[in-house]
Amino acid sequence: VLGEPASKANSRRWTGKFFIKSEKALNYAKEFAKQCPVLDPLMDGDLRVNIRIHYASRRPDLDASLIFDLMQGRIYVNDRQVKEQHLYWALDKLNPRAEITVEKL
Repeated sequence: VLGEPASKANSRRWTGKFFIKSEKALNYAKEFAKQCPVLDPLMDGDLRVNIRIHYASRRPDLDASLIFDLMQGRIYVNDRQVKEQHLYWALDKLNPRAEITVEKL
């Protein structure tokens, strides 16, 4: 998935009354929806997810929680199905992206 995901921990902003997703998180969610297929049927059972996030700078923390949320209803029913995860941080200033594989355990 092309683009740099927002950190879920830093992806909320205060409106004065409640928290909403940041502009970066909202934009990433739109791009993710365009690029990520919707499986039919969705994967069931326990899953292993491997994600290598290529960031545009050294600043972001490794955080794939937004990606796990965005895969709900597209790849699997609920991110609680993920029983094993492998996350990797990488740097690619010209082509930030997330390389994702999901497999049944």
